[in-house]
Amino acid sequence: MKLIRFGAAGAEKPGIIIDNKYYDVSGLVQDYNEEFFGGNGLEKLKQDLTSASLTEIDKGVRLGPALARPSKIVCVGLNYKDHAAETNAAIPTEPILFFKATSAIVGPNDDLILPKNSRKTDWEVELAIVIGKKASYVSEENALNHVAGYALHNDYSEREFQIERNGQWVKGKSCDTFAPIGPFIATPDEIEDVHKLRLWLTVNGKTLQDGNTANFIFNVPFIVSYISQFMTLLPGDVISTGTPAGVGLGQKPEPWYLKAGDVVELGIDGLGSSKQEVKAYTEK
Repeated sequence: MKLIRFGAAGAEKPGIIIDNKYYDVSGLVQDYNEEFFGGNGLEKLKQDLTSASLTEIDKGVRLGPALARPSKIVCVGLNYKDHAAETNAAIPTEPILFFKATSAIVGPNDDLILPKNSRKTDWEVELAIVIGKKASYVSEENALNHVAGYALHNDYSEREFQIERNGQWVKGKSCDTFAPIGPFIATPDEIEDVHKLRLWLTVNGKTLQDGNTANFIFNVPFIVSYISQFMTLLPGDVISTGTPAGVGLGQKPEPWYLKAGDVVELGIDGLGSSKQEVKAYTEK
């Protein structure tokens, strides 16, 4: 299945994609949240769809984040060798973990708002894992049983906040609009091999990232199992698995970053694409 959420920001309804058409399932599902994923919601929805009469939605509708705000977003840093090399970082011997505030989540095609006083806002196309079943101390062998699906994520990062302002990475990762997720969540049966997916990203039409999950340092089962040794992953939680080479920080001969007016587009095989227009911060 491919799960979407649609409608005005803050008032999204759950939907589904069937044969490339959008349908409203708000009569069957309250939302794609912890209760849904943890309560066997995917199987119940699959069964209900066999007899339900669904209303088709205009595909011009705004798509919201592909899931309701989760308890946490856990990110894996430097999970591609080429990205570690371009940033002059050592290849990690264990996954580097950091948090991204859930208040950063927006729809896949919502604007990116440059943070106040930002000078180094960067892009990062990433595969996101959505947890489907509570995971605590799970084995690598059983880890995939805890995965509800996968989604496209742009892990926007303000490099000055992240690297030059001391402390943890979280403050460079958590600005509003820094986590567009979607356009949809694809259940595992929709993805032939999660470790053979092309990821790409362009800025103003120029391809800057073109990688493949085959180049993970740490694969999906290992990541899920590893994180579960340190914290309980709840249904609906998101794990972002790292980005391939081509970020602004790694550009040669010198880094460059986003500015108002830029357009960022990105995608992953089987998980669709998204587009964000870059806007300057304005006082509210």
